[in-house]
Amino acid sequence: MERLLERFAQPDQDQVALWVALVDKLRPRRPTEADKATENLRTLCRLLARRPELLANLRNAVLRLFDEHKQVTMYVSSGLLPSTGFFSETSRRIGSRLLPEVVDTSYLKDLISVVFHRVDDEVWVNAIADEDWQELLRLLVGHQTPMFEEDASPLPNALGEILESMRVLSFHVSAIGLDRELVRIDPNLEEHESPFLAQNAELLTYIEHYSAWWTTPGALIADDAHLTVMLHQCDEVLQRVRKRAMRIGTSLTLTFKLERLRQHLERIHELNSLLSELRTRRVVEDAAPRIVRLFKTLVRAECRKNILSDYWGQNVELLSLRMTESASKTGEKYITSSRNEYFGLMASAALGGLIIAFMAGNKIVLGSQGMAPLNELLSFCLNYGLGFMLIHMLGGTVATKQPAMTANAIAASIGEARGKTRDLEALADLVVRTIRSQVGAILGNICVAIPVALLVGLLIRLGTGEHFIGPDKAHKLLDEIDPRGGALLFAAIAGVCLFTSGLIAAYYDNLSAYNRVPQRLRQLRGLRSWLGEARAERFAAYVEQNIGALVGNFFFGFLLGGATAIGVLFGLPIDIRHIAFSSAYLGYAATALDFSIPTATVVLAFSGVLLIGLTNLLVSFTLTLSVAMRARRISFAQGRTLGGLLLKRLLRNPAAFLFPPRSDEPALGPTPPNG
Repeated sequence: MERLLERFAQPDQDQVALWVALVDKLRPRRPTEADKATENLRTLCRLLARRPELLANLRNAVLRLFDEHKQVTMYVSSGLLPSTGFFSETSRRIGSRLLPEVVDTSYLKDLISVVFHRVDDEVWVNAIADEDWQELLRLLVGHQTPMFEEDASPLPNALGEILESMRVLSFHVSAIGLDRELVRIDPNLEEHESPFLAQNAELLTYIEHYSAWWTTPGALIADDAHLTVMLHQCDEVLQRVRKRAMRIGTSLTLTFKLERLRQHLERIHELNSLLSELRTRRVVEDAAPRIVRLFKTLVRAECRKNILSDYWGQNVELLSLRMTESASKTGEKYITSSRNEYFGLMASAALGGLIIAFMAGNKIVLGSQGMAPLNELLSFCLNYGLGFMLIHMLGGTVATKQPAMTANAIAASIGEARGKTRDLEALADLVVRTIRSQVGAILGNICVAIPVALLVGLLIRLGTGEHFIGPDKAHKLLDEIDPRGGALLFAAIAGVCLFTSGLIAAYYDNLSAYNRVPQRLRQLRGLRSWLGEARAERFAAYVEQNIGALVGNFFFGFLLGGATAIGVLFGLPIDIRHIAFSSAYLGYAATALDFSIPTATVVLAFSGVLLIGLTNLLVSFTLTLSVAMRARRISFAQGRTLGGLLLKRLLRNPAAFLFPPRSDEPALGPTPPNG
């Protein structure tokens, strides 16, 4: 390392290559070796402290970096979303991974990406404690004598670049803040003076005063109080727009702009805080903590500038939150408290089981028609999709559709709890009620689907003299629900379909709200003249409340059929198993075999049905809960505490997990939910 530092003083050396070599010396073998990285940095600091000539070489090299390289681009774009849009930036990142962009090391931004050229460099850079980086910075800037107004000096190039960066960032904030999408969400931005314009005027004045104060003896100190107030007002407007977007719908374009606006305001705050640290004594050492934090931010941004998952995570967050928020409100309807609600849910699930029994029978009929594979799969998809839509329209409930909704309600409750004991008790109660409601819905589905399938099979036998299905088909149906085969794997695939359909339903709810579909329907003169004012209003209200659920159910049917289609097209062992359909198939198989099924086979088949249902629920619930918590930026560290509370409740009153206590019953319960 000593020979490397000596080369910094040689004029014929490639300075960029020297910086790359120095960082290579600091880089540990594995990025997670924080102790090794820290020791390497401390070794460098000890060497510089012991050898003043080497310290002078590196100090001069640092000064040349800030004197000879352009810095504005680094501050105004590194780690910030560009103005190109969501899909353009997505394609750029994909293209940059395949064919790296041209690097111009005259820009400090590009120099950082060359020096910290490994994607995982940000791991060890951020793992090193701020105090160690500050020690290196103090060595490089040396002992500085405090400067006061009478000791004014020319504005340093690095400081001028920061001020210019703030100017550019301010113009960007003004442009984004006046965008039509934001004004559409919050019309108040047109009625009052926009803080996004006011902050620009205030910041330009601040930059002028700051430059004059630094360079002119006796000039008044630059006060950022008014600028800070305007920036806080911009933050408040941004939060207001985000909350309204959650309520009335959002889009990827709006989410992109809101995230970009947030990042620009945050960067202005960072740079202004750095300048504020220099106002007391004009000594770089005073701003060391701010400089180190900014350095880590910039290194991480450059290392991860082409990581697509980071970018998508930033932009899909608000959209996911809006979708899961919509689903959580729906999920609250599926969580019962009283016996009235519980029996109402069971009745709704019984209706769903009735229709599913006929859907299962119809699928058997469609499968026996000898249609071409594509036509057969399409008929299966329509049978599923239209059947689930019919269940919803008639007020029925499909038990497996609940987790995609109830998980969001639980995630919202976790976000409110935040570890408080009283709220954890309420959360435990919510989980108990959710389990109880889910059990009730499952019982409502299978306790009707099986008898109806038996009855249909018997009526066909009595009416035609032949069984609805033959013995071979009956044995095949029993094999399909055997848990010792691939039934549980296929049930997990159905759980993924359930999770996806829940997101689709929430997405279309969001899309309807964002595009104001119900309001636009109410404006259709043809619809009002055809249906009449009252019916047109009811139709628009129905669409507003049910469009997501209807579309989600329809797509769920195609997802179930599509999973089977993928298996057929690619010759893969892919299929689906759904508890309600499996229970109906058990009923049809029993009648086809004249109820002469061995007891062991019956037990195995029934346990298969229950395990299929459990797998459906767990996969769907886990995936939905994960997305909902991530969208809300919730990390739940009290899982063990919550588990203990649930265990105590189970030991004290296990029946409460299956049936609501009488004491919970209110005078009147709400109407059963639609499924």
